[in-house]
Amino acid sequence: MKNPVVHFEIGCRDSEKTRAFYNDVFGWTISKHNFSLDINTNSEKGIQGHITSLGHEPHNYVTFYIEVEDIDAYLSIIKEKGGDIMVGPVTLPSGQQFAWFKDIDGNIVGLTT
Repeated sequence: MKNPVVHFEIGCRDSEKTRAFYNDVFGWTISKHNFSLDINTNSEKGIQGHITSLGHEPHNYVTFYIEVEDIDAYLSIIKEKGGDIMVGPVTLPSGQQFAWFKDIDGNIVGLTT
């Protein structure tokens, strides 16, 4: 099984200022979607993402999401190998799941199904 990087997320304190920054600099189309702003990079290359303001720590972060078949299984392996589980797994209204973990160096990485 391959585990591709399928999504990225930019955390911030002020999502509208951050939206304006990335739109002005890169020309990305950024639109409101539920609790976040969806990013369309307007390119067939690479992956798409979103901007979010959580309202709590961590306020500022950039993370990427790795697609896996079984989040619980991967979270077990991550813990076994020295990583820390931060969030989840959380089931979204779409049925998709996500989780956050810290790798052995403290980097925040996401998993998604």
